[in-house]
Amino acid sequence: MKRNLLFTLAIALISTMATAQSKVYMTREITPESLVKIYKALGRNADGHRVAVKISTGEGGNPNYLKPELIGALVDTVRGTIVECNTAYDGSRNSVAAHWATIHDHGFDAIAPVDLMDEEGQMKIPVRDKRHIKYDIVGDHLPRYDFMVNLAHFKGHAMGGYGGVLKNASIGVASADGKAYIHSAGKTDQVEGLWDNIAEQDKFLESMASAAQAVDDYFGDNIVYINVMNNMSVDCDCDAHPSEVLLKDYGILASTDPVALDKACVDIIFNMKATEGNDNAPLIERINSRHGLHTIDHAAAIGLGSLDYEIIDIDK
Repeated sequence: MKRNLLFTLAIALISTMATAQSKVYMTREITPESLVKIYKALGRNADGHRVAVKISTGEGGNPNYLKPELIGALVDTVRGTIVECNTAYDGSRNSVAAHWATIHDHGFDAIAPVDLMDEEGQMKIPVRDKRHIKYDIVGDHLPRYDFMVNLAHFKGHAMGGYGGVLKNASIGVASADGKAYIHSAGKTDQVEGLWDNIAEQDKFLESMASAAQAVDDYFGDNIVYINVMNNMSVDCDCDAHPSEVLLKDYGILASTDPVALDKACVDIIFNMKATEGNDNAPLIERINSRHGLHTIDHAAAIGLGSLDYEIIDIDK
């Protein structure tokens, strides 16, 4: 009880201190050129670094993942390596061999080097918020890189409500066992034990925020965050058979603050006026039914970023 009280007081203090507006850059164009343009607008240059470009390679059968032809120019600009980790559920990416086959089928190895970071093993990195998880478990290839471009596809998610850069940093960078550790909120660090130890929803969401902060701390000022708001199904790229996309493509948003970025994207969805062929109600329901905003709120509370942001339109 005492520890929880101290944690609550600390969170309140951090929240009070975190009043500065974060800059979130936006373009309504979704092209290879606009992706490079918005990366450059961030002013955090990857030149001279060993750059990891963290994407979701997409489950086999899913049509909505970020395509090589869209991201290729950005990967080339930063001279990056596309990085991923294996999944913790049955599918086309839950083993090294299957994941490499999916990477090849989706064409990512044709545009850049690709690294399955947990192909050979895993390692622990520290977390600041030890409320549920005591460390983050990531692929042991992570030290190969000293700069990360967190390139996320913003859409819904069956368990998290939505998927953006916070999920891409936490679940995405975690090894298969690390994914189990986050999903179970620290109950198990083995894929085999996951489904008997699924955490209460808010504990899972808080664990995601904690793991995202661990990755952000690992890279320090050498990380940028980009959300591409296209093909926004209520289901994630990890779903082989996602629900139909009911939203029109919106644009690309980017920031050095992952909390502000995900918050801006969620606010766009919630504040959008539905029109014919552009129905935001299912995604709003998905986010609310999974209490998805709690990930953002907890990430802000533990000091990962700010809920207060300024949109900078780079099209003007």
